[in-house]
Amino acid sequence: MAVNENQPDWGQMAEKFDLWLPQIEPVGNAMLNALAARAGDSILDVASGTGEPALTLARRLKGDAEITGVDAAQGMVDAAMAKVEREAIPGIHFESMPAENLKFDDKTFHKVMCRFGVMLFDNPAKGLREMQRVLKVGGRMVIAVWSAPEKMPTLRWSHEIFKDRLPPENQPPLEAATSLGDPELLEKMVTDAGFHGVSVMSKRFDYQFETFDDYWDLLEASDILKRQLDALPNVDKAQLKNEVWQFAEEFMCADGLVIPHEYLIASGVK
Repeated sequence: MAVNENQPDWGQMAEKFDLWLPQIEPVGNAMLNALAARAGDSILDVASGTGEPALTLARRLKGDAEITGVDAAQGMVDAAMAKVEREAIPGIHFESMPAENLKFDDKTFHKVMCRFGVMLFDNPAKGLREMQRVLKVGGRMVIAVWSAPEKMPTLRWSHEIFKDRLPPENQPPLEAATSLGDPELLEKMVTDAGFHGVSVMSKRFDYQFETFDDYWDLLEASDILKRQLDALPNVDKAQLKNEVWQFAEEFMCADGLVIPHEYLIASGVK
């Protein structure tokens, strides 16, 4: 994952970040379907965080491919490598590396992917050009980014709650997270990076919890709002929880709390 000034400290929250993996698993599965990796491929996962979806792919291919994951945060890399070692997963390793300066030769990989990373790069256009550079001719790239702010409810709720309490540099990164949420903008950026046959699709998945308390407990346990709460040491958490509930209440249904989110999958070929 990239590291910008108004984002969480991804390195410090690496282990806790895994608490969210079950919620975003559908995105990784959709990306892997679009990537269509196969035995014998060399594959790069950029901004892979604690290892997904690279680890899922490695488990599927069972050592019949060479998979490399990179992330700018050493804490994320350490967490990913711990999983590799714990499960003895073959054919995969992770390195600490910024997306905008990949330490690989031109035309190294058959496939490149990036889940929810490009929009948070310090320089998304440069990161995409780097991904294109390290692809072999005919190689395929697949990325996922968040859609528009109005289609990302949970981050929008956080933004609304903190916008009048904190200066801009300490607010949740709604603008950065949704900066590539316009399909036309994303298509142009991918095309400008040198890819052809570019496709951009809007897709939906849901955060699902049995109760609102389950959702709030995950927010607290994962430290996703740690930066904001640390900046407000005397904040009334019960009041914050009540304000979030005012947003979440409309998404309660017979199945519990079901919060729809939209994301974009872009793919292209070198």
